[in-house]
Amino acid sequence: MADHPMTGAAETRSASDPRFVLVILFALLCVVAFYTSAVEYFFRGAWSAPLMALGEMVRGVFAGDLSKIFNFASLAILLFPIGIVARLISWFSVDGKQAFAGNVFNDSSVRNFFFEMLLLAFLGWLFWFIVGNAVTNLAAAGIASGFNFLGTTAGFGINFSPFIDYKETSPYGEVFLVGLGNTLLIAFIGIILATIIGFLLGVARLSKNWVVSNLAYAYVEVMRNIPLLLWIFIWYFSVLRLLPDKANPLDFGPLGLLNIAGYYAPRPIWGDGAIWIVIALGVAIVASIMIARWAKARQMATGQQFPTFWTVIGLIIGLPLLAYLALGMPLTFEMPTASRFGPRGGARLPPEFLGLLVALTTYTSSYIAEIVRAGILAVNKGQTEASAALGLRNGQLLRLVVVPQAMRVIIPPMTNQYLNLTKNSSLAVAIAYPELVSVFAGTVLNQTGQAVEVLLMTMLTYLALSLLTSLFMNWFNAKMALVER
Repeated sequence: MADHPMTGAAETRSASDPRFVLVILFALLCVVAFYTSAVEYFFRGAWSAPLMALGEMVRGVFAGDLSKIFNFASLAILLFPIGIVARLISWFSVDGKQAFAGNVFNDSSVRNFFFEMLLLAFLGWLFWFIVGNAVTNLAAAGIASGFNFLGTTAGFGINFSPFIDYKETSPYGEVFLVGLGNTLLIAFIGIILATIIGFLLGVARLSKNWVVSNLAYAYVEVMRNIPLLLWIFIWYFSVLRLLPDKANPLDFGPLGLLNIAGYYAPRPIWGDGAIWIVIALGVAIVASIMIARWAKARQMATGQQFPTFWTVIGLIIGLPLLAYLALGMPLTFEMPTASRFGPRGGARLPPEFLGLLVALTTYTSSYIAEIVRAGILAVNKGQTEASAALGLRNGQLLRLVVVPQAMRVIIPPMTNQYLNLTKNSSLAVAIAYPELVSVFAGTVLNQTGQAVEVLLMTMLTYLALSLLTSLFMNWFNAKMALVER
């Protein structure tokens, strides 16, 4: 009796192993079923129409035409086969390396893959059935469908567009980009400020100073128990409305002016060669990361500390400053000046932006403070006692021992707060800050009536932002995880 391997270890594919051919066949049949249902229910029997739609989307990418890029039918036709190919690669790298059972009906890897493809084919048919019927019903009701409206002139103004030169003659596609840029701006700055304030408050909650700890406690409890929308109203309608009028702004010297119409900051004016200042800043950041890694490896090997913090500060400030002076100061600033009709010059941040930023930052920081406090308390007390016995000061103890260990507890729930801050920015519609929901899912939807397309784009945008944030935080969490020896 011949000997046969009895384990499930990886084997080289033999000529009598039909699984690979069957798996590829099942995948092709799934894609064919998806394509056929698209032709039947959406493209009205035109077999070449899906391929033509893909060609239009590719041309839209090169031409920068959002109406062709954001075509959900073309995206579905493109992404479905890509997903099938990804699953095939996964099967070949994992399931396909297992020993063949000798019978395809008894092989769990082939059987599972078959039912997966069957389910995906059914879901693809259901997708095109629902979408096709929706398009038909909309056409019967006289409502146009598709994304061609993105190329139509918007015809309304937006009072804050820091990244795009938007005009009333701009198309709806630029309205989407303006709203997206404003959403990203408020989310990015809000996350940074909320993290800094939250960390300080979390540490203050554990301070031995009675006044500091109780002030932090009061702040956290008040912020966490006020509805966010009400807090936005308080800052916008109560606090910012008490600022001086346009003719009598608060003067912060080189930092700019502040009045009821907003904050007027110095506007940077880039001269010839100013791009080298940005390049110098990038070089300083890369060098700082490399120095931080070298200092950490050196400390792990020898126990000697390196002044990483001050070195990084010196690089990030000193190198761009050196480039600025060496190039003859090509970067200048236009300072705002007060006048009886309001400040002139500078870069204006509207009160809607200020109110939303302060409200989101203070509200989210109260939750981050509790996360930080819980993370610090999760560190074993013996760690702090051992560090104190070694002679570490309180600052060194917190920075070198407590916080690095607490981060593994802090990062996962903090990710939720970052996602909440980004999504809560949609409440800006209540104070007319021109973010994505306000100008695109609000004004554009009302003007065009393209509810399905506008809401689908808005929903997918927030989904993409959430997934990207989660991916980054998961990567950061993996980098900060403690490695057992």
